[in-house]
Amino acid sequence: MHGLRSATLALGLALVAAACSTSGRDDTSSLPSTSSTTPTTTEAAVQAPGNLPTGPSALADRFHPDLPEPLVDPSEIRSGGPPPDGIPPIDDPTFVPVAEADAWLADPEPVILLELEGEARAYPIQILIWHEIVNDTVAGVPVAVTYCPLCNSGITFDRRVRGVETTFGTSGMLYNANLVMYDRATESLWNQLDGRAVVGVLTGERLDRLPSVVVSWEELRRTRPTAAVLSRDTGFRRDYGRNPYTGLDDPDGTPFLFSGRLDGRAKAMQRVVAVDDGDRAVAWTLEAISGSGPTVTVGEIGDEPIVVFWQPGQASALETDDVSGGRDVGDVGVFTTTVDGRVLDFEVRDGAFVDTETGSTWNVLGEAVGGPLAGTRLEPVTFVRTFWFSWAAFRPDTLLVDAPTS
Repeated sequence: MHGLRSATLALGLALVAAACSTSGRDDTSSLPSTSSTTPTTTEAAVQAPGNLPTGPSALADRFHPDLPEPLVDPSEIRSGGPPPDGIPPIDDPTFVPVAEADAWLADPEPVILLELEGEARAYPIQILIWHEIVNDTVAGVPVAVTYCPLCNSGITFDRRVRGVETTFGTSGMLYNANLVMYDRATESLWNQLDGRAVVGVLTGERLDRLPSVVVSWEELRRTRPTAAVLSRDTGFRRDYGRNPYTGLDDPDGTPFLFSGRLDGRAKAMQRVVAVDDGDRAVAWTLEAISGSGPTVTVGEIGDEPIVVFWQPGQASALETDDVSGGRDVGDVGVFTTTVDGRVLDFEVRDGAFVDTETGSTWNVLGEAVGGPLAGTRLEPVTFVRTFWFSWAAFRPDTLLVDAPTS
């Protein structure tokens, strides 16, 4: 069975690569679907802008002797199949209103919600699954909205490095089966999961994470009706809505294109919600935080009490051939529990998240929608939803919280 699954995934990856190399932009079918901005260099040296260092391109040669000491073994960065920007990032995104996007987004579909300075934007996974990176600007902030299908990790970064704005492309390579990005200023290589430059002249730099969250389309439509939604009019021909990685999300399966050590504390492909404050990391399996209805899970990171809200309604994008057709994996929010100096306790009451101190009701985005605290927002905690094998490979010292065995 696993052999058939691996063959199916390999075929899916081949189809992605084929789509990226032969089914190009809407205005031509004869050109490769490479990025619409600066093409990748074939030269060893890159002239970087601003105060960024100039030196060899790690994208062209990650083993170049003049590069700084890498943070990972370059030989463990492996090809995923497509060439650089063969999976084309979206560099000139356009957006449509929620009402227009509702015609092609199903209620349980996952979307990445990003809010900055009151400006809300939604990036459907059905689009990101084919492009992996959207270079955008939201409320004046240059951002890279990223999604790695093999790890199921959706993460948003500030695109500025040492104060210099750049854009990011797909290198065509993987590290621990995770998307390896490259910046177009120096062509250094970056891990998506932790936002670090691991090979190149910027080795050791880390991108600032921005507080985005993956929610169901239904939840976004209900709570952010004025959000701008990434349009399917991307400039590329893709079968948006179809999952080219059918069968990838299998809790009993094995990771695809991963050759690292597996952490046996949980199944490799179990979904986890992971929090990392830089010193400590905690991860909860989906089974530990989910239920037949909304759930509240308490924890702490460092000495800070936090709460995990979970509610049903979001489909796995990576299980069936339809992005909206997978099993229910739910929406998640993670927050600190202190409001105006008071620590709140939460429970589920009549299907709603409620704090026991005031009786106010809250939504999965951490907003009080009823009661004395209506209009208050909990402080979000940055977290990642991904597969256990991937998170454990990057943070093997993680404290794992799993559901009790019967």
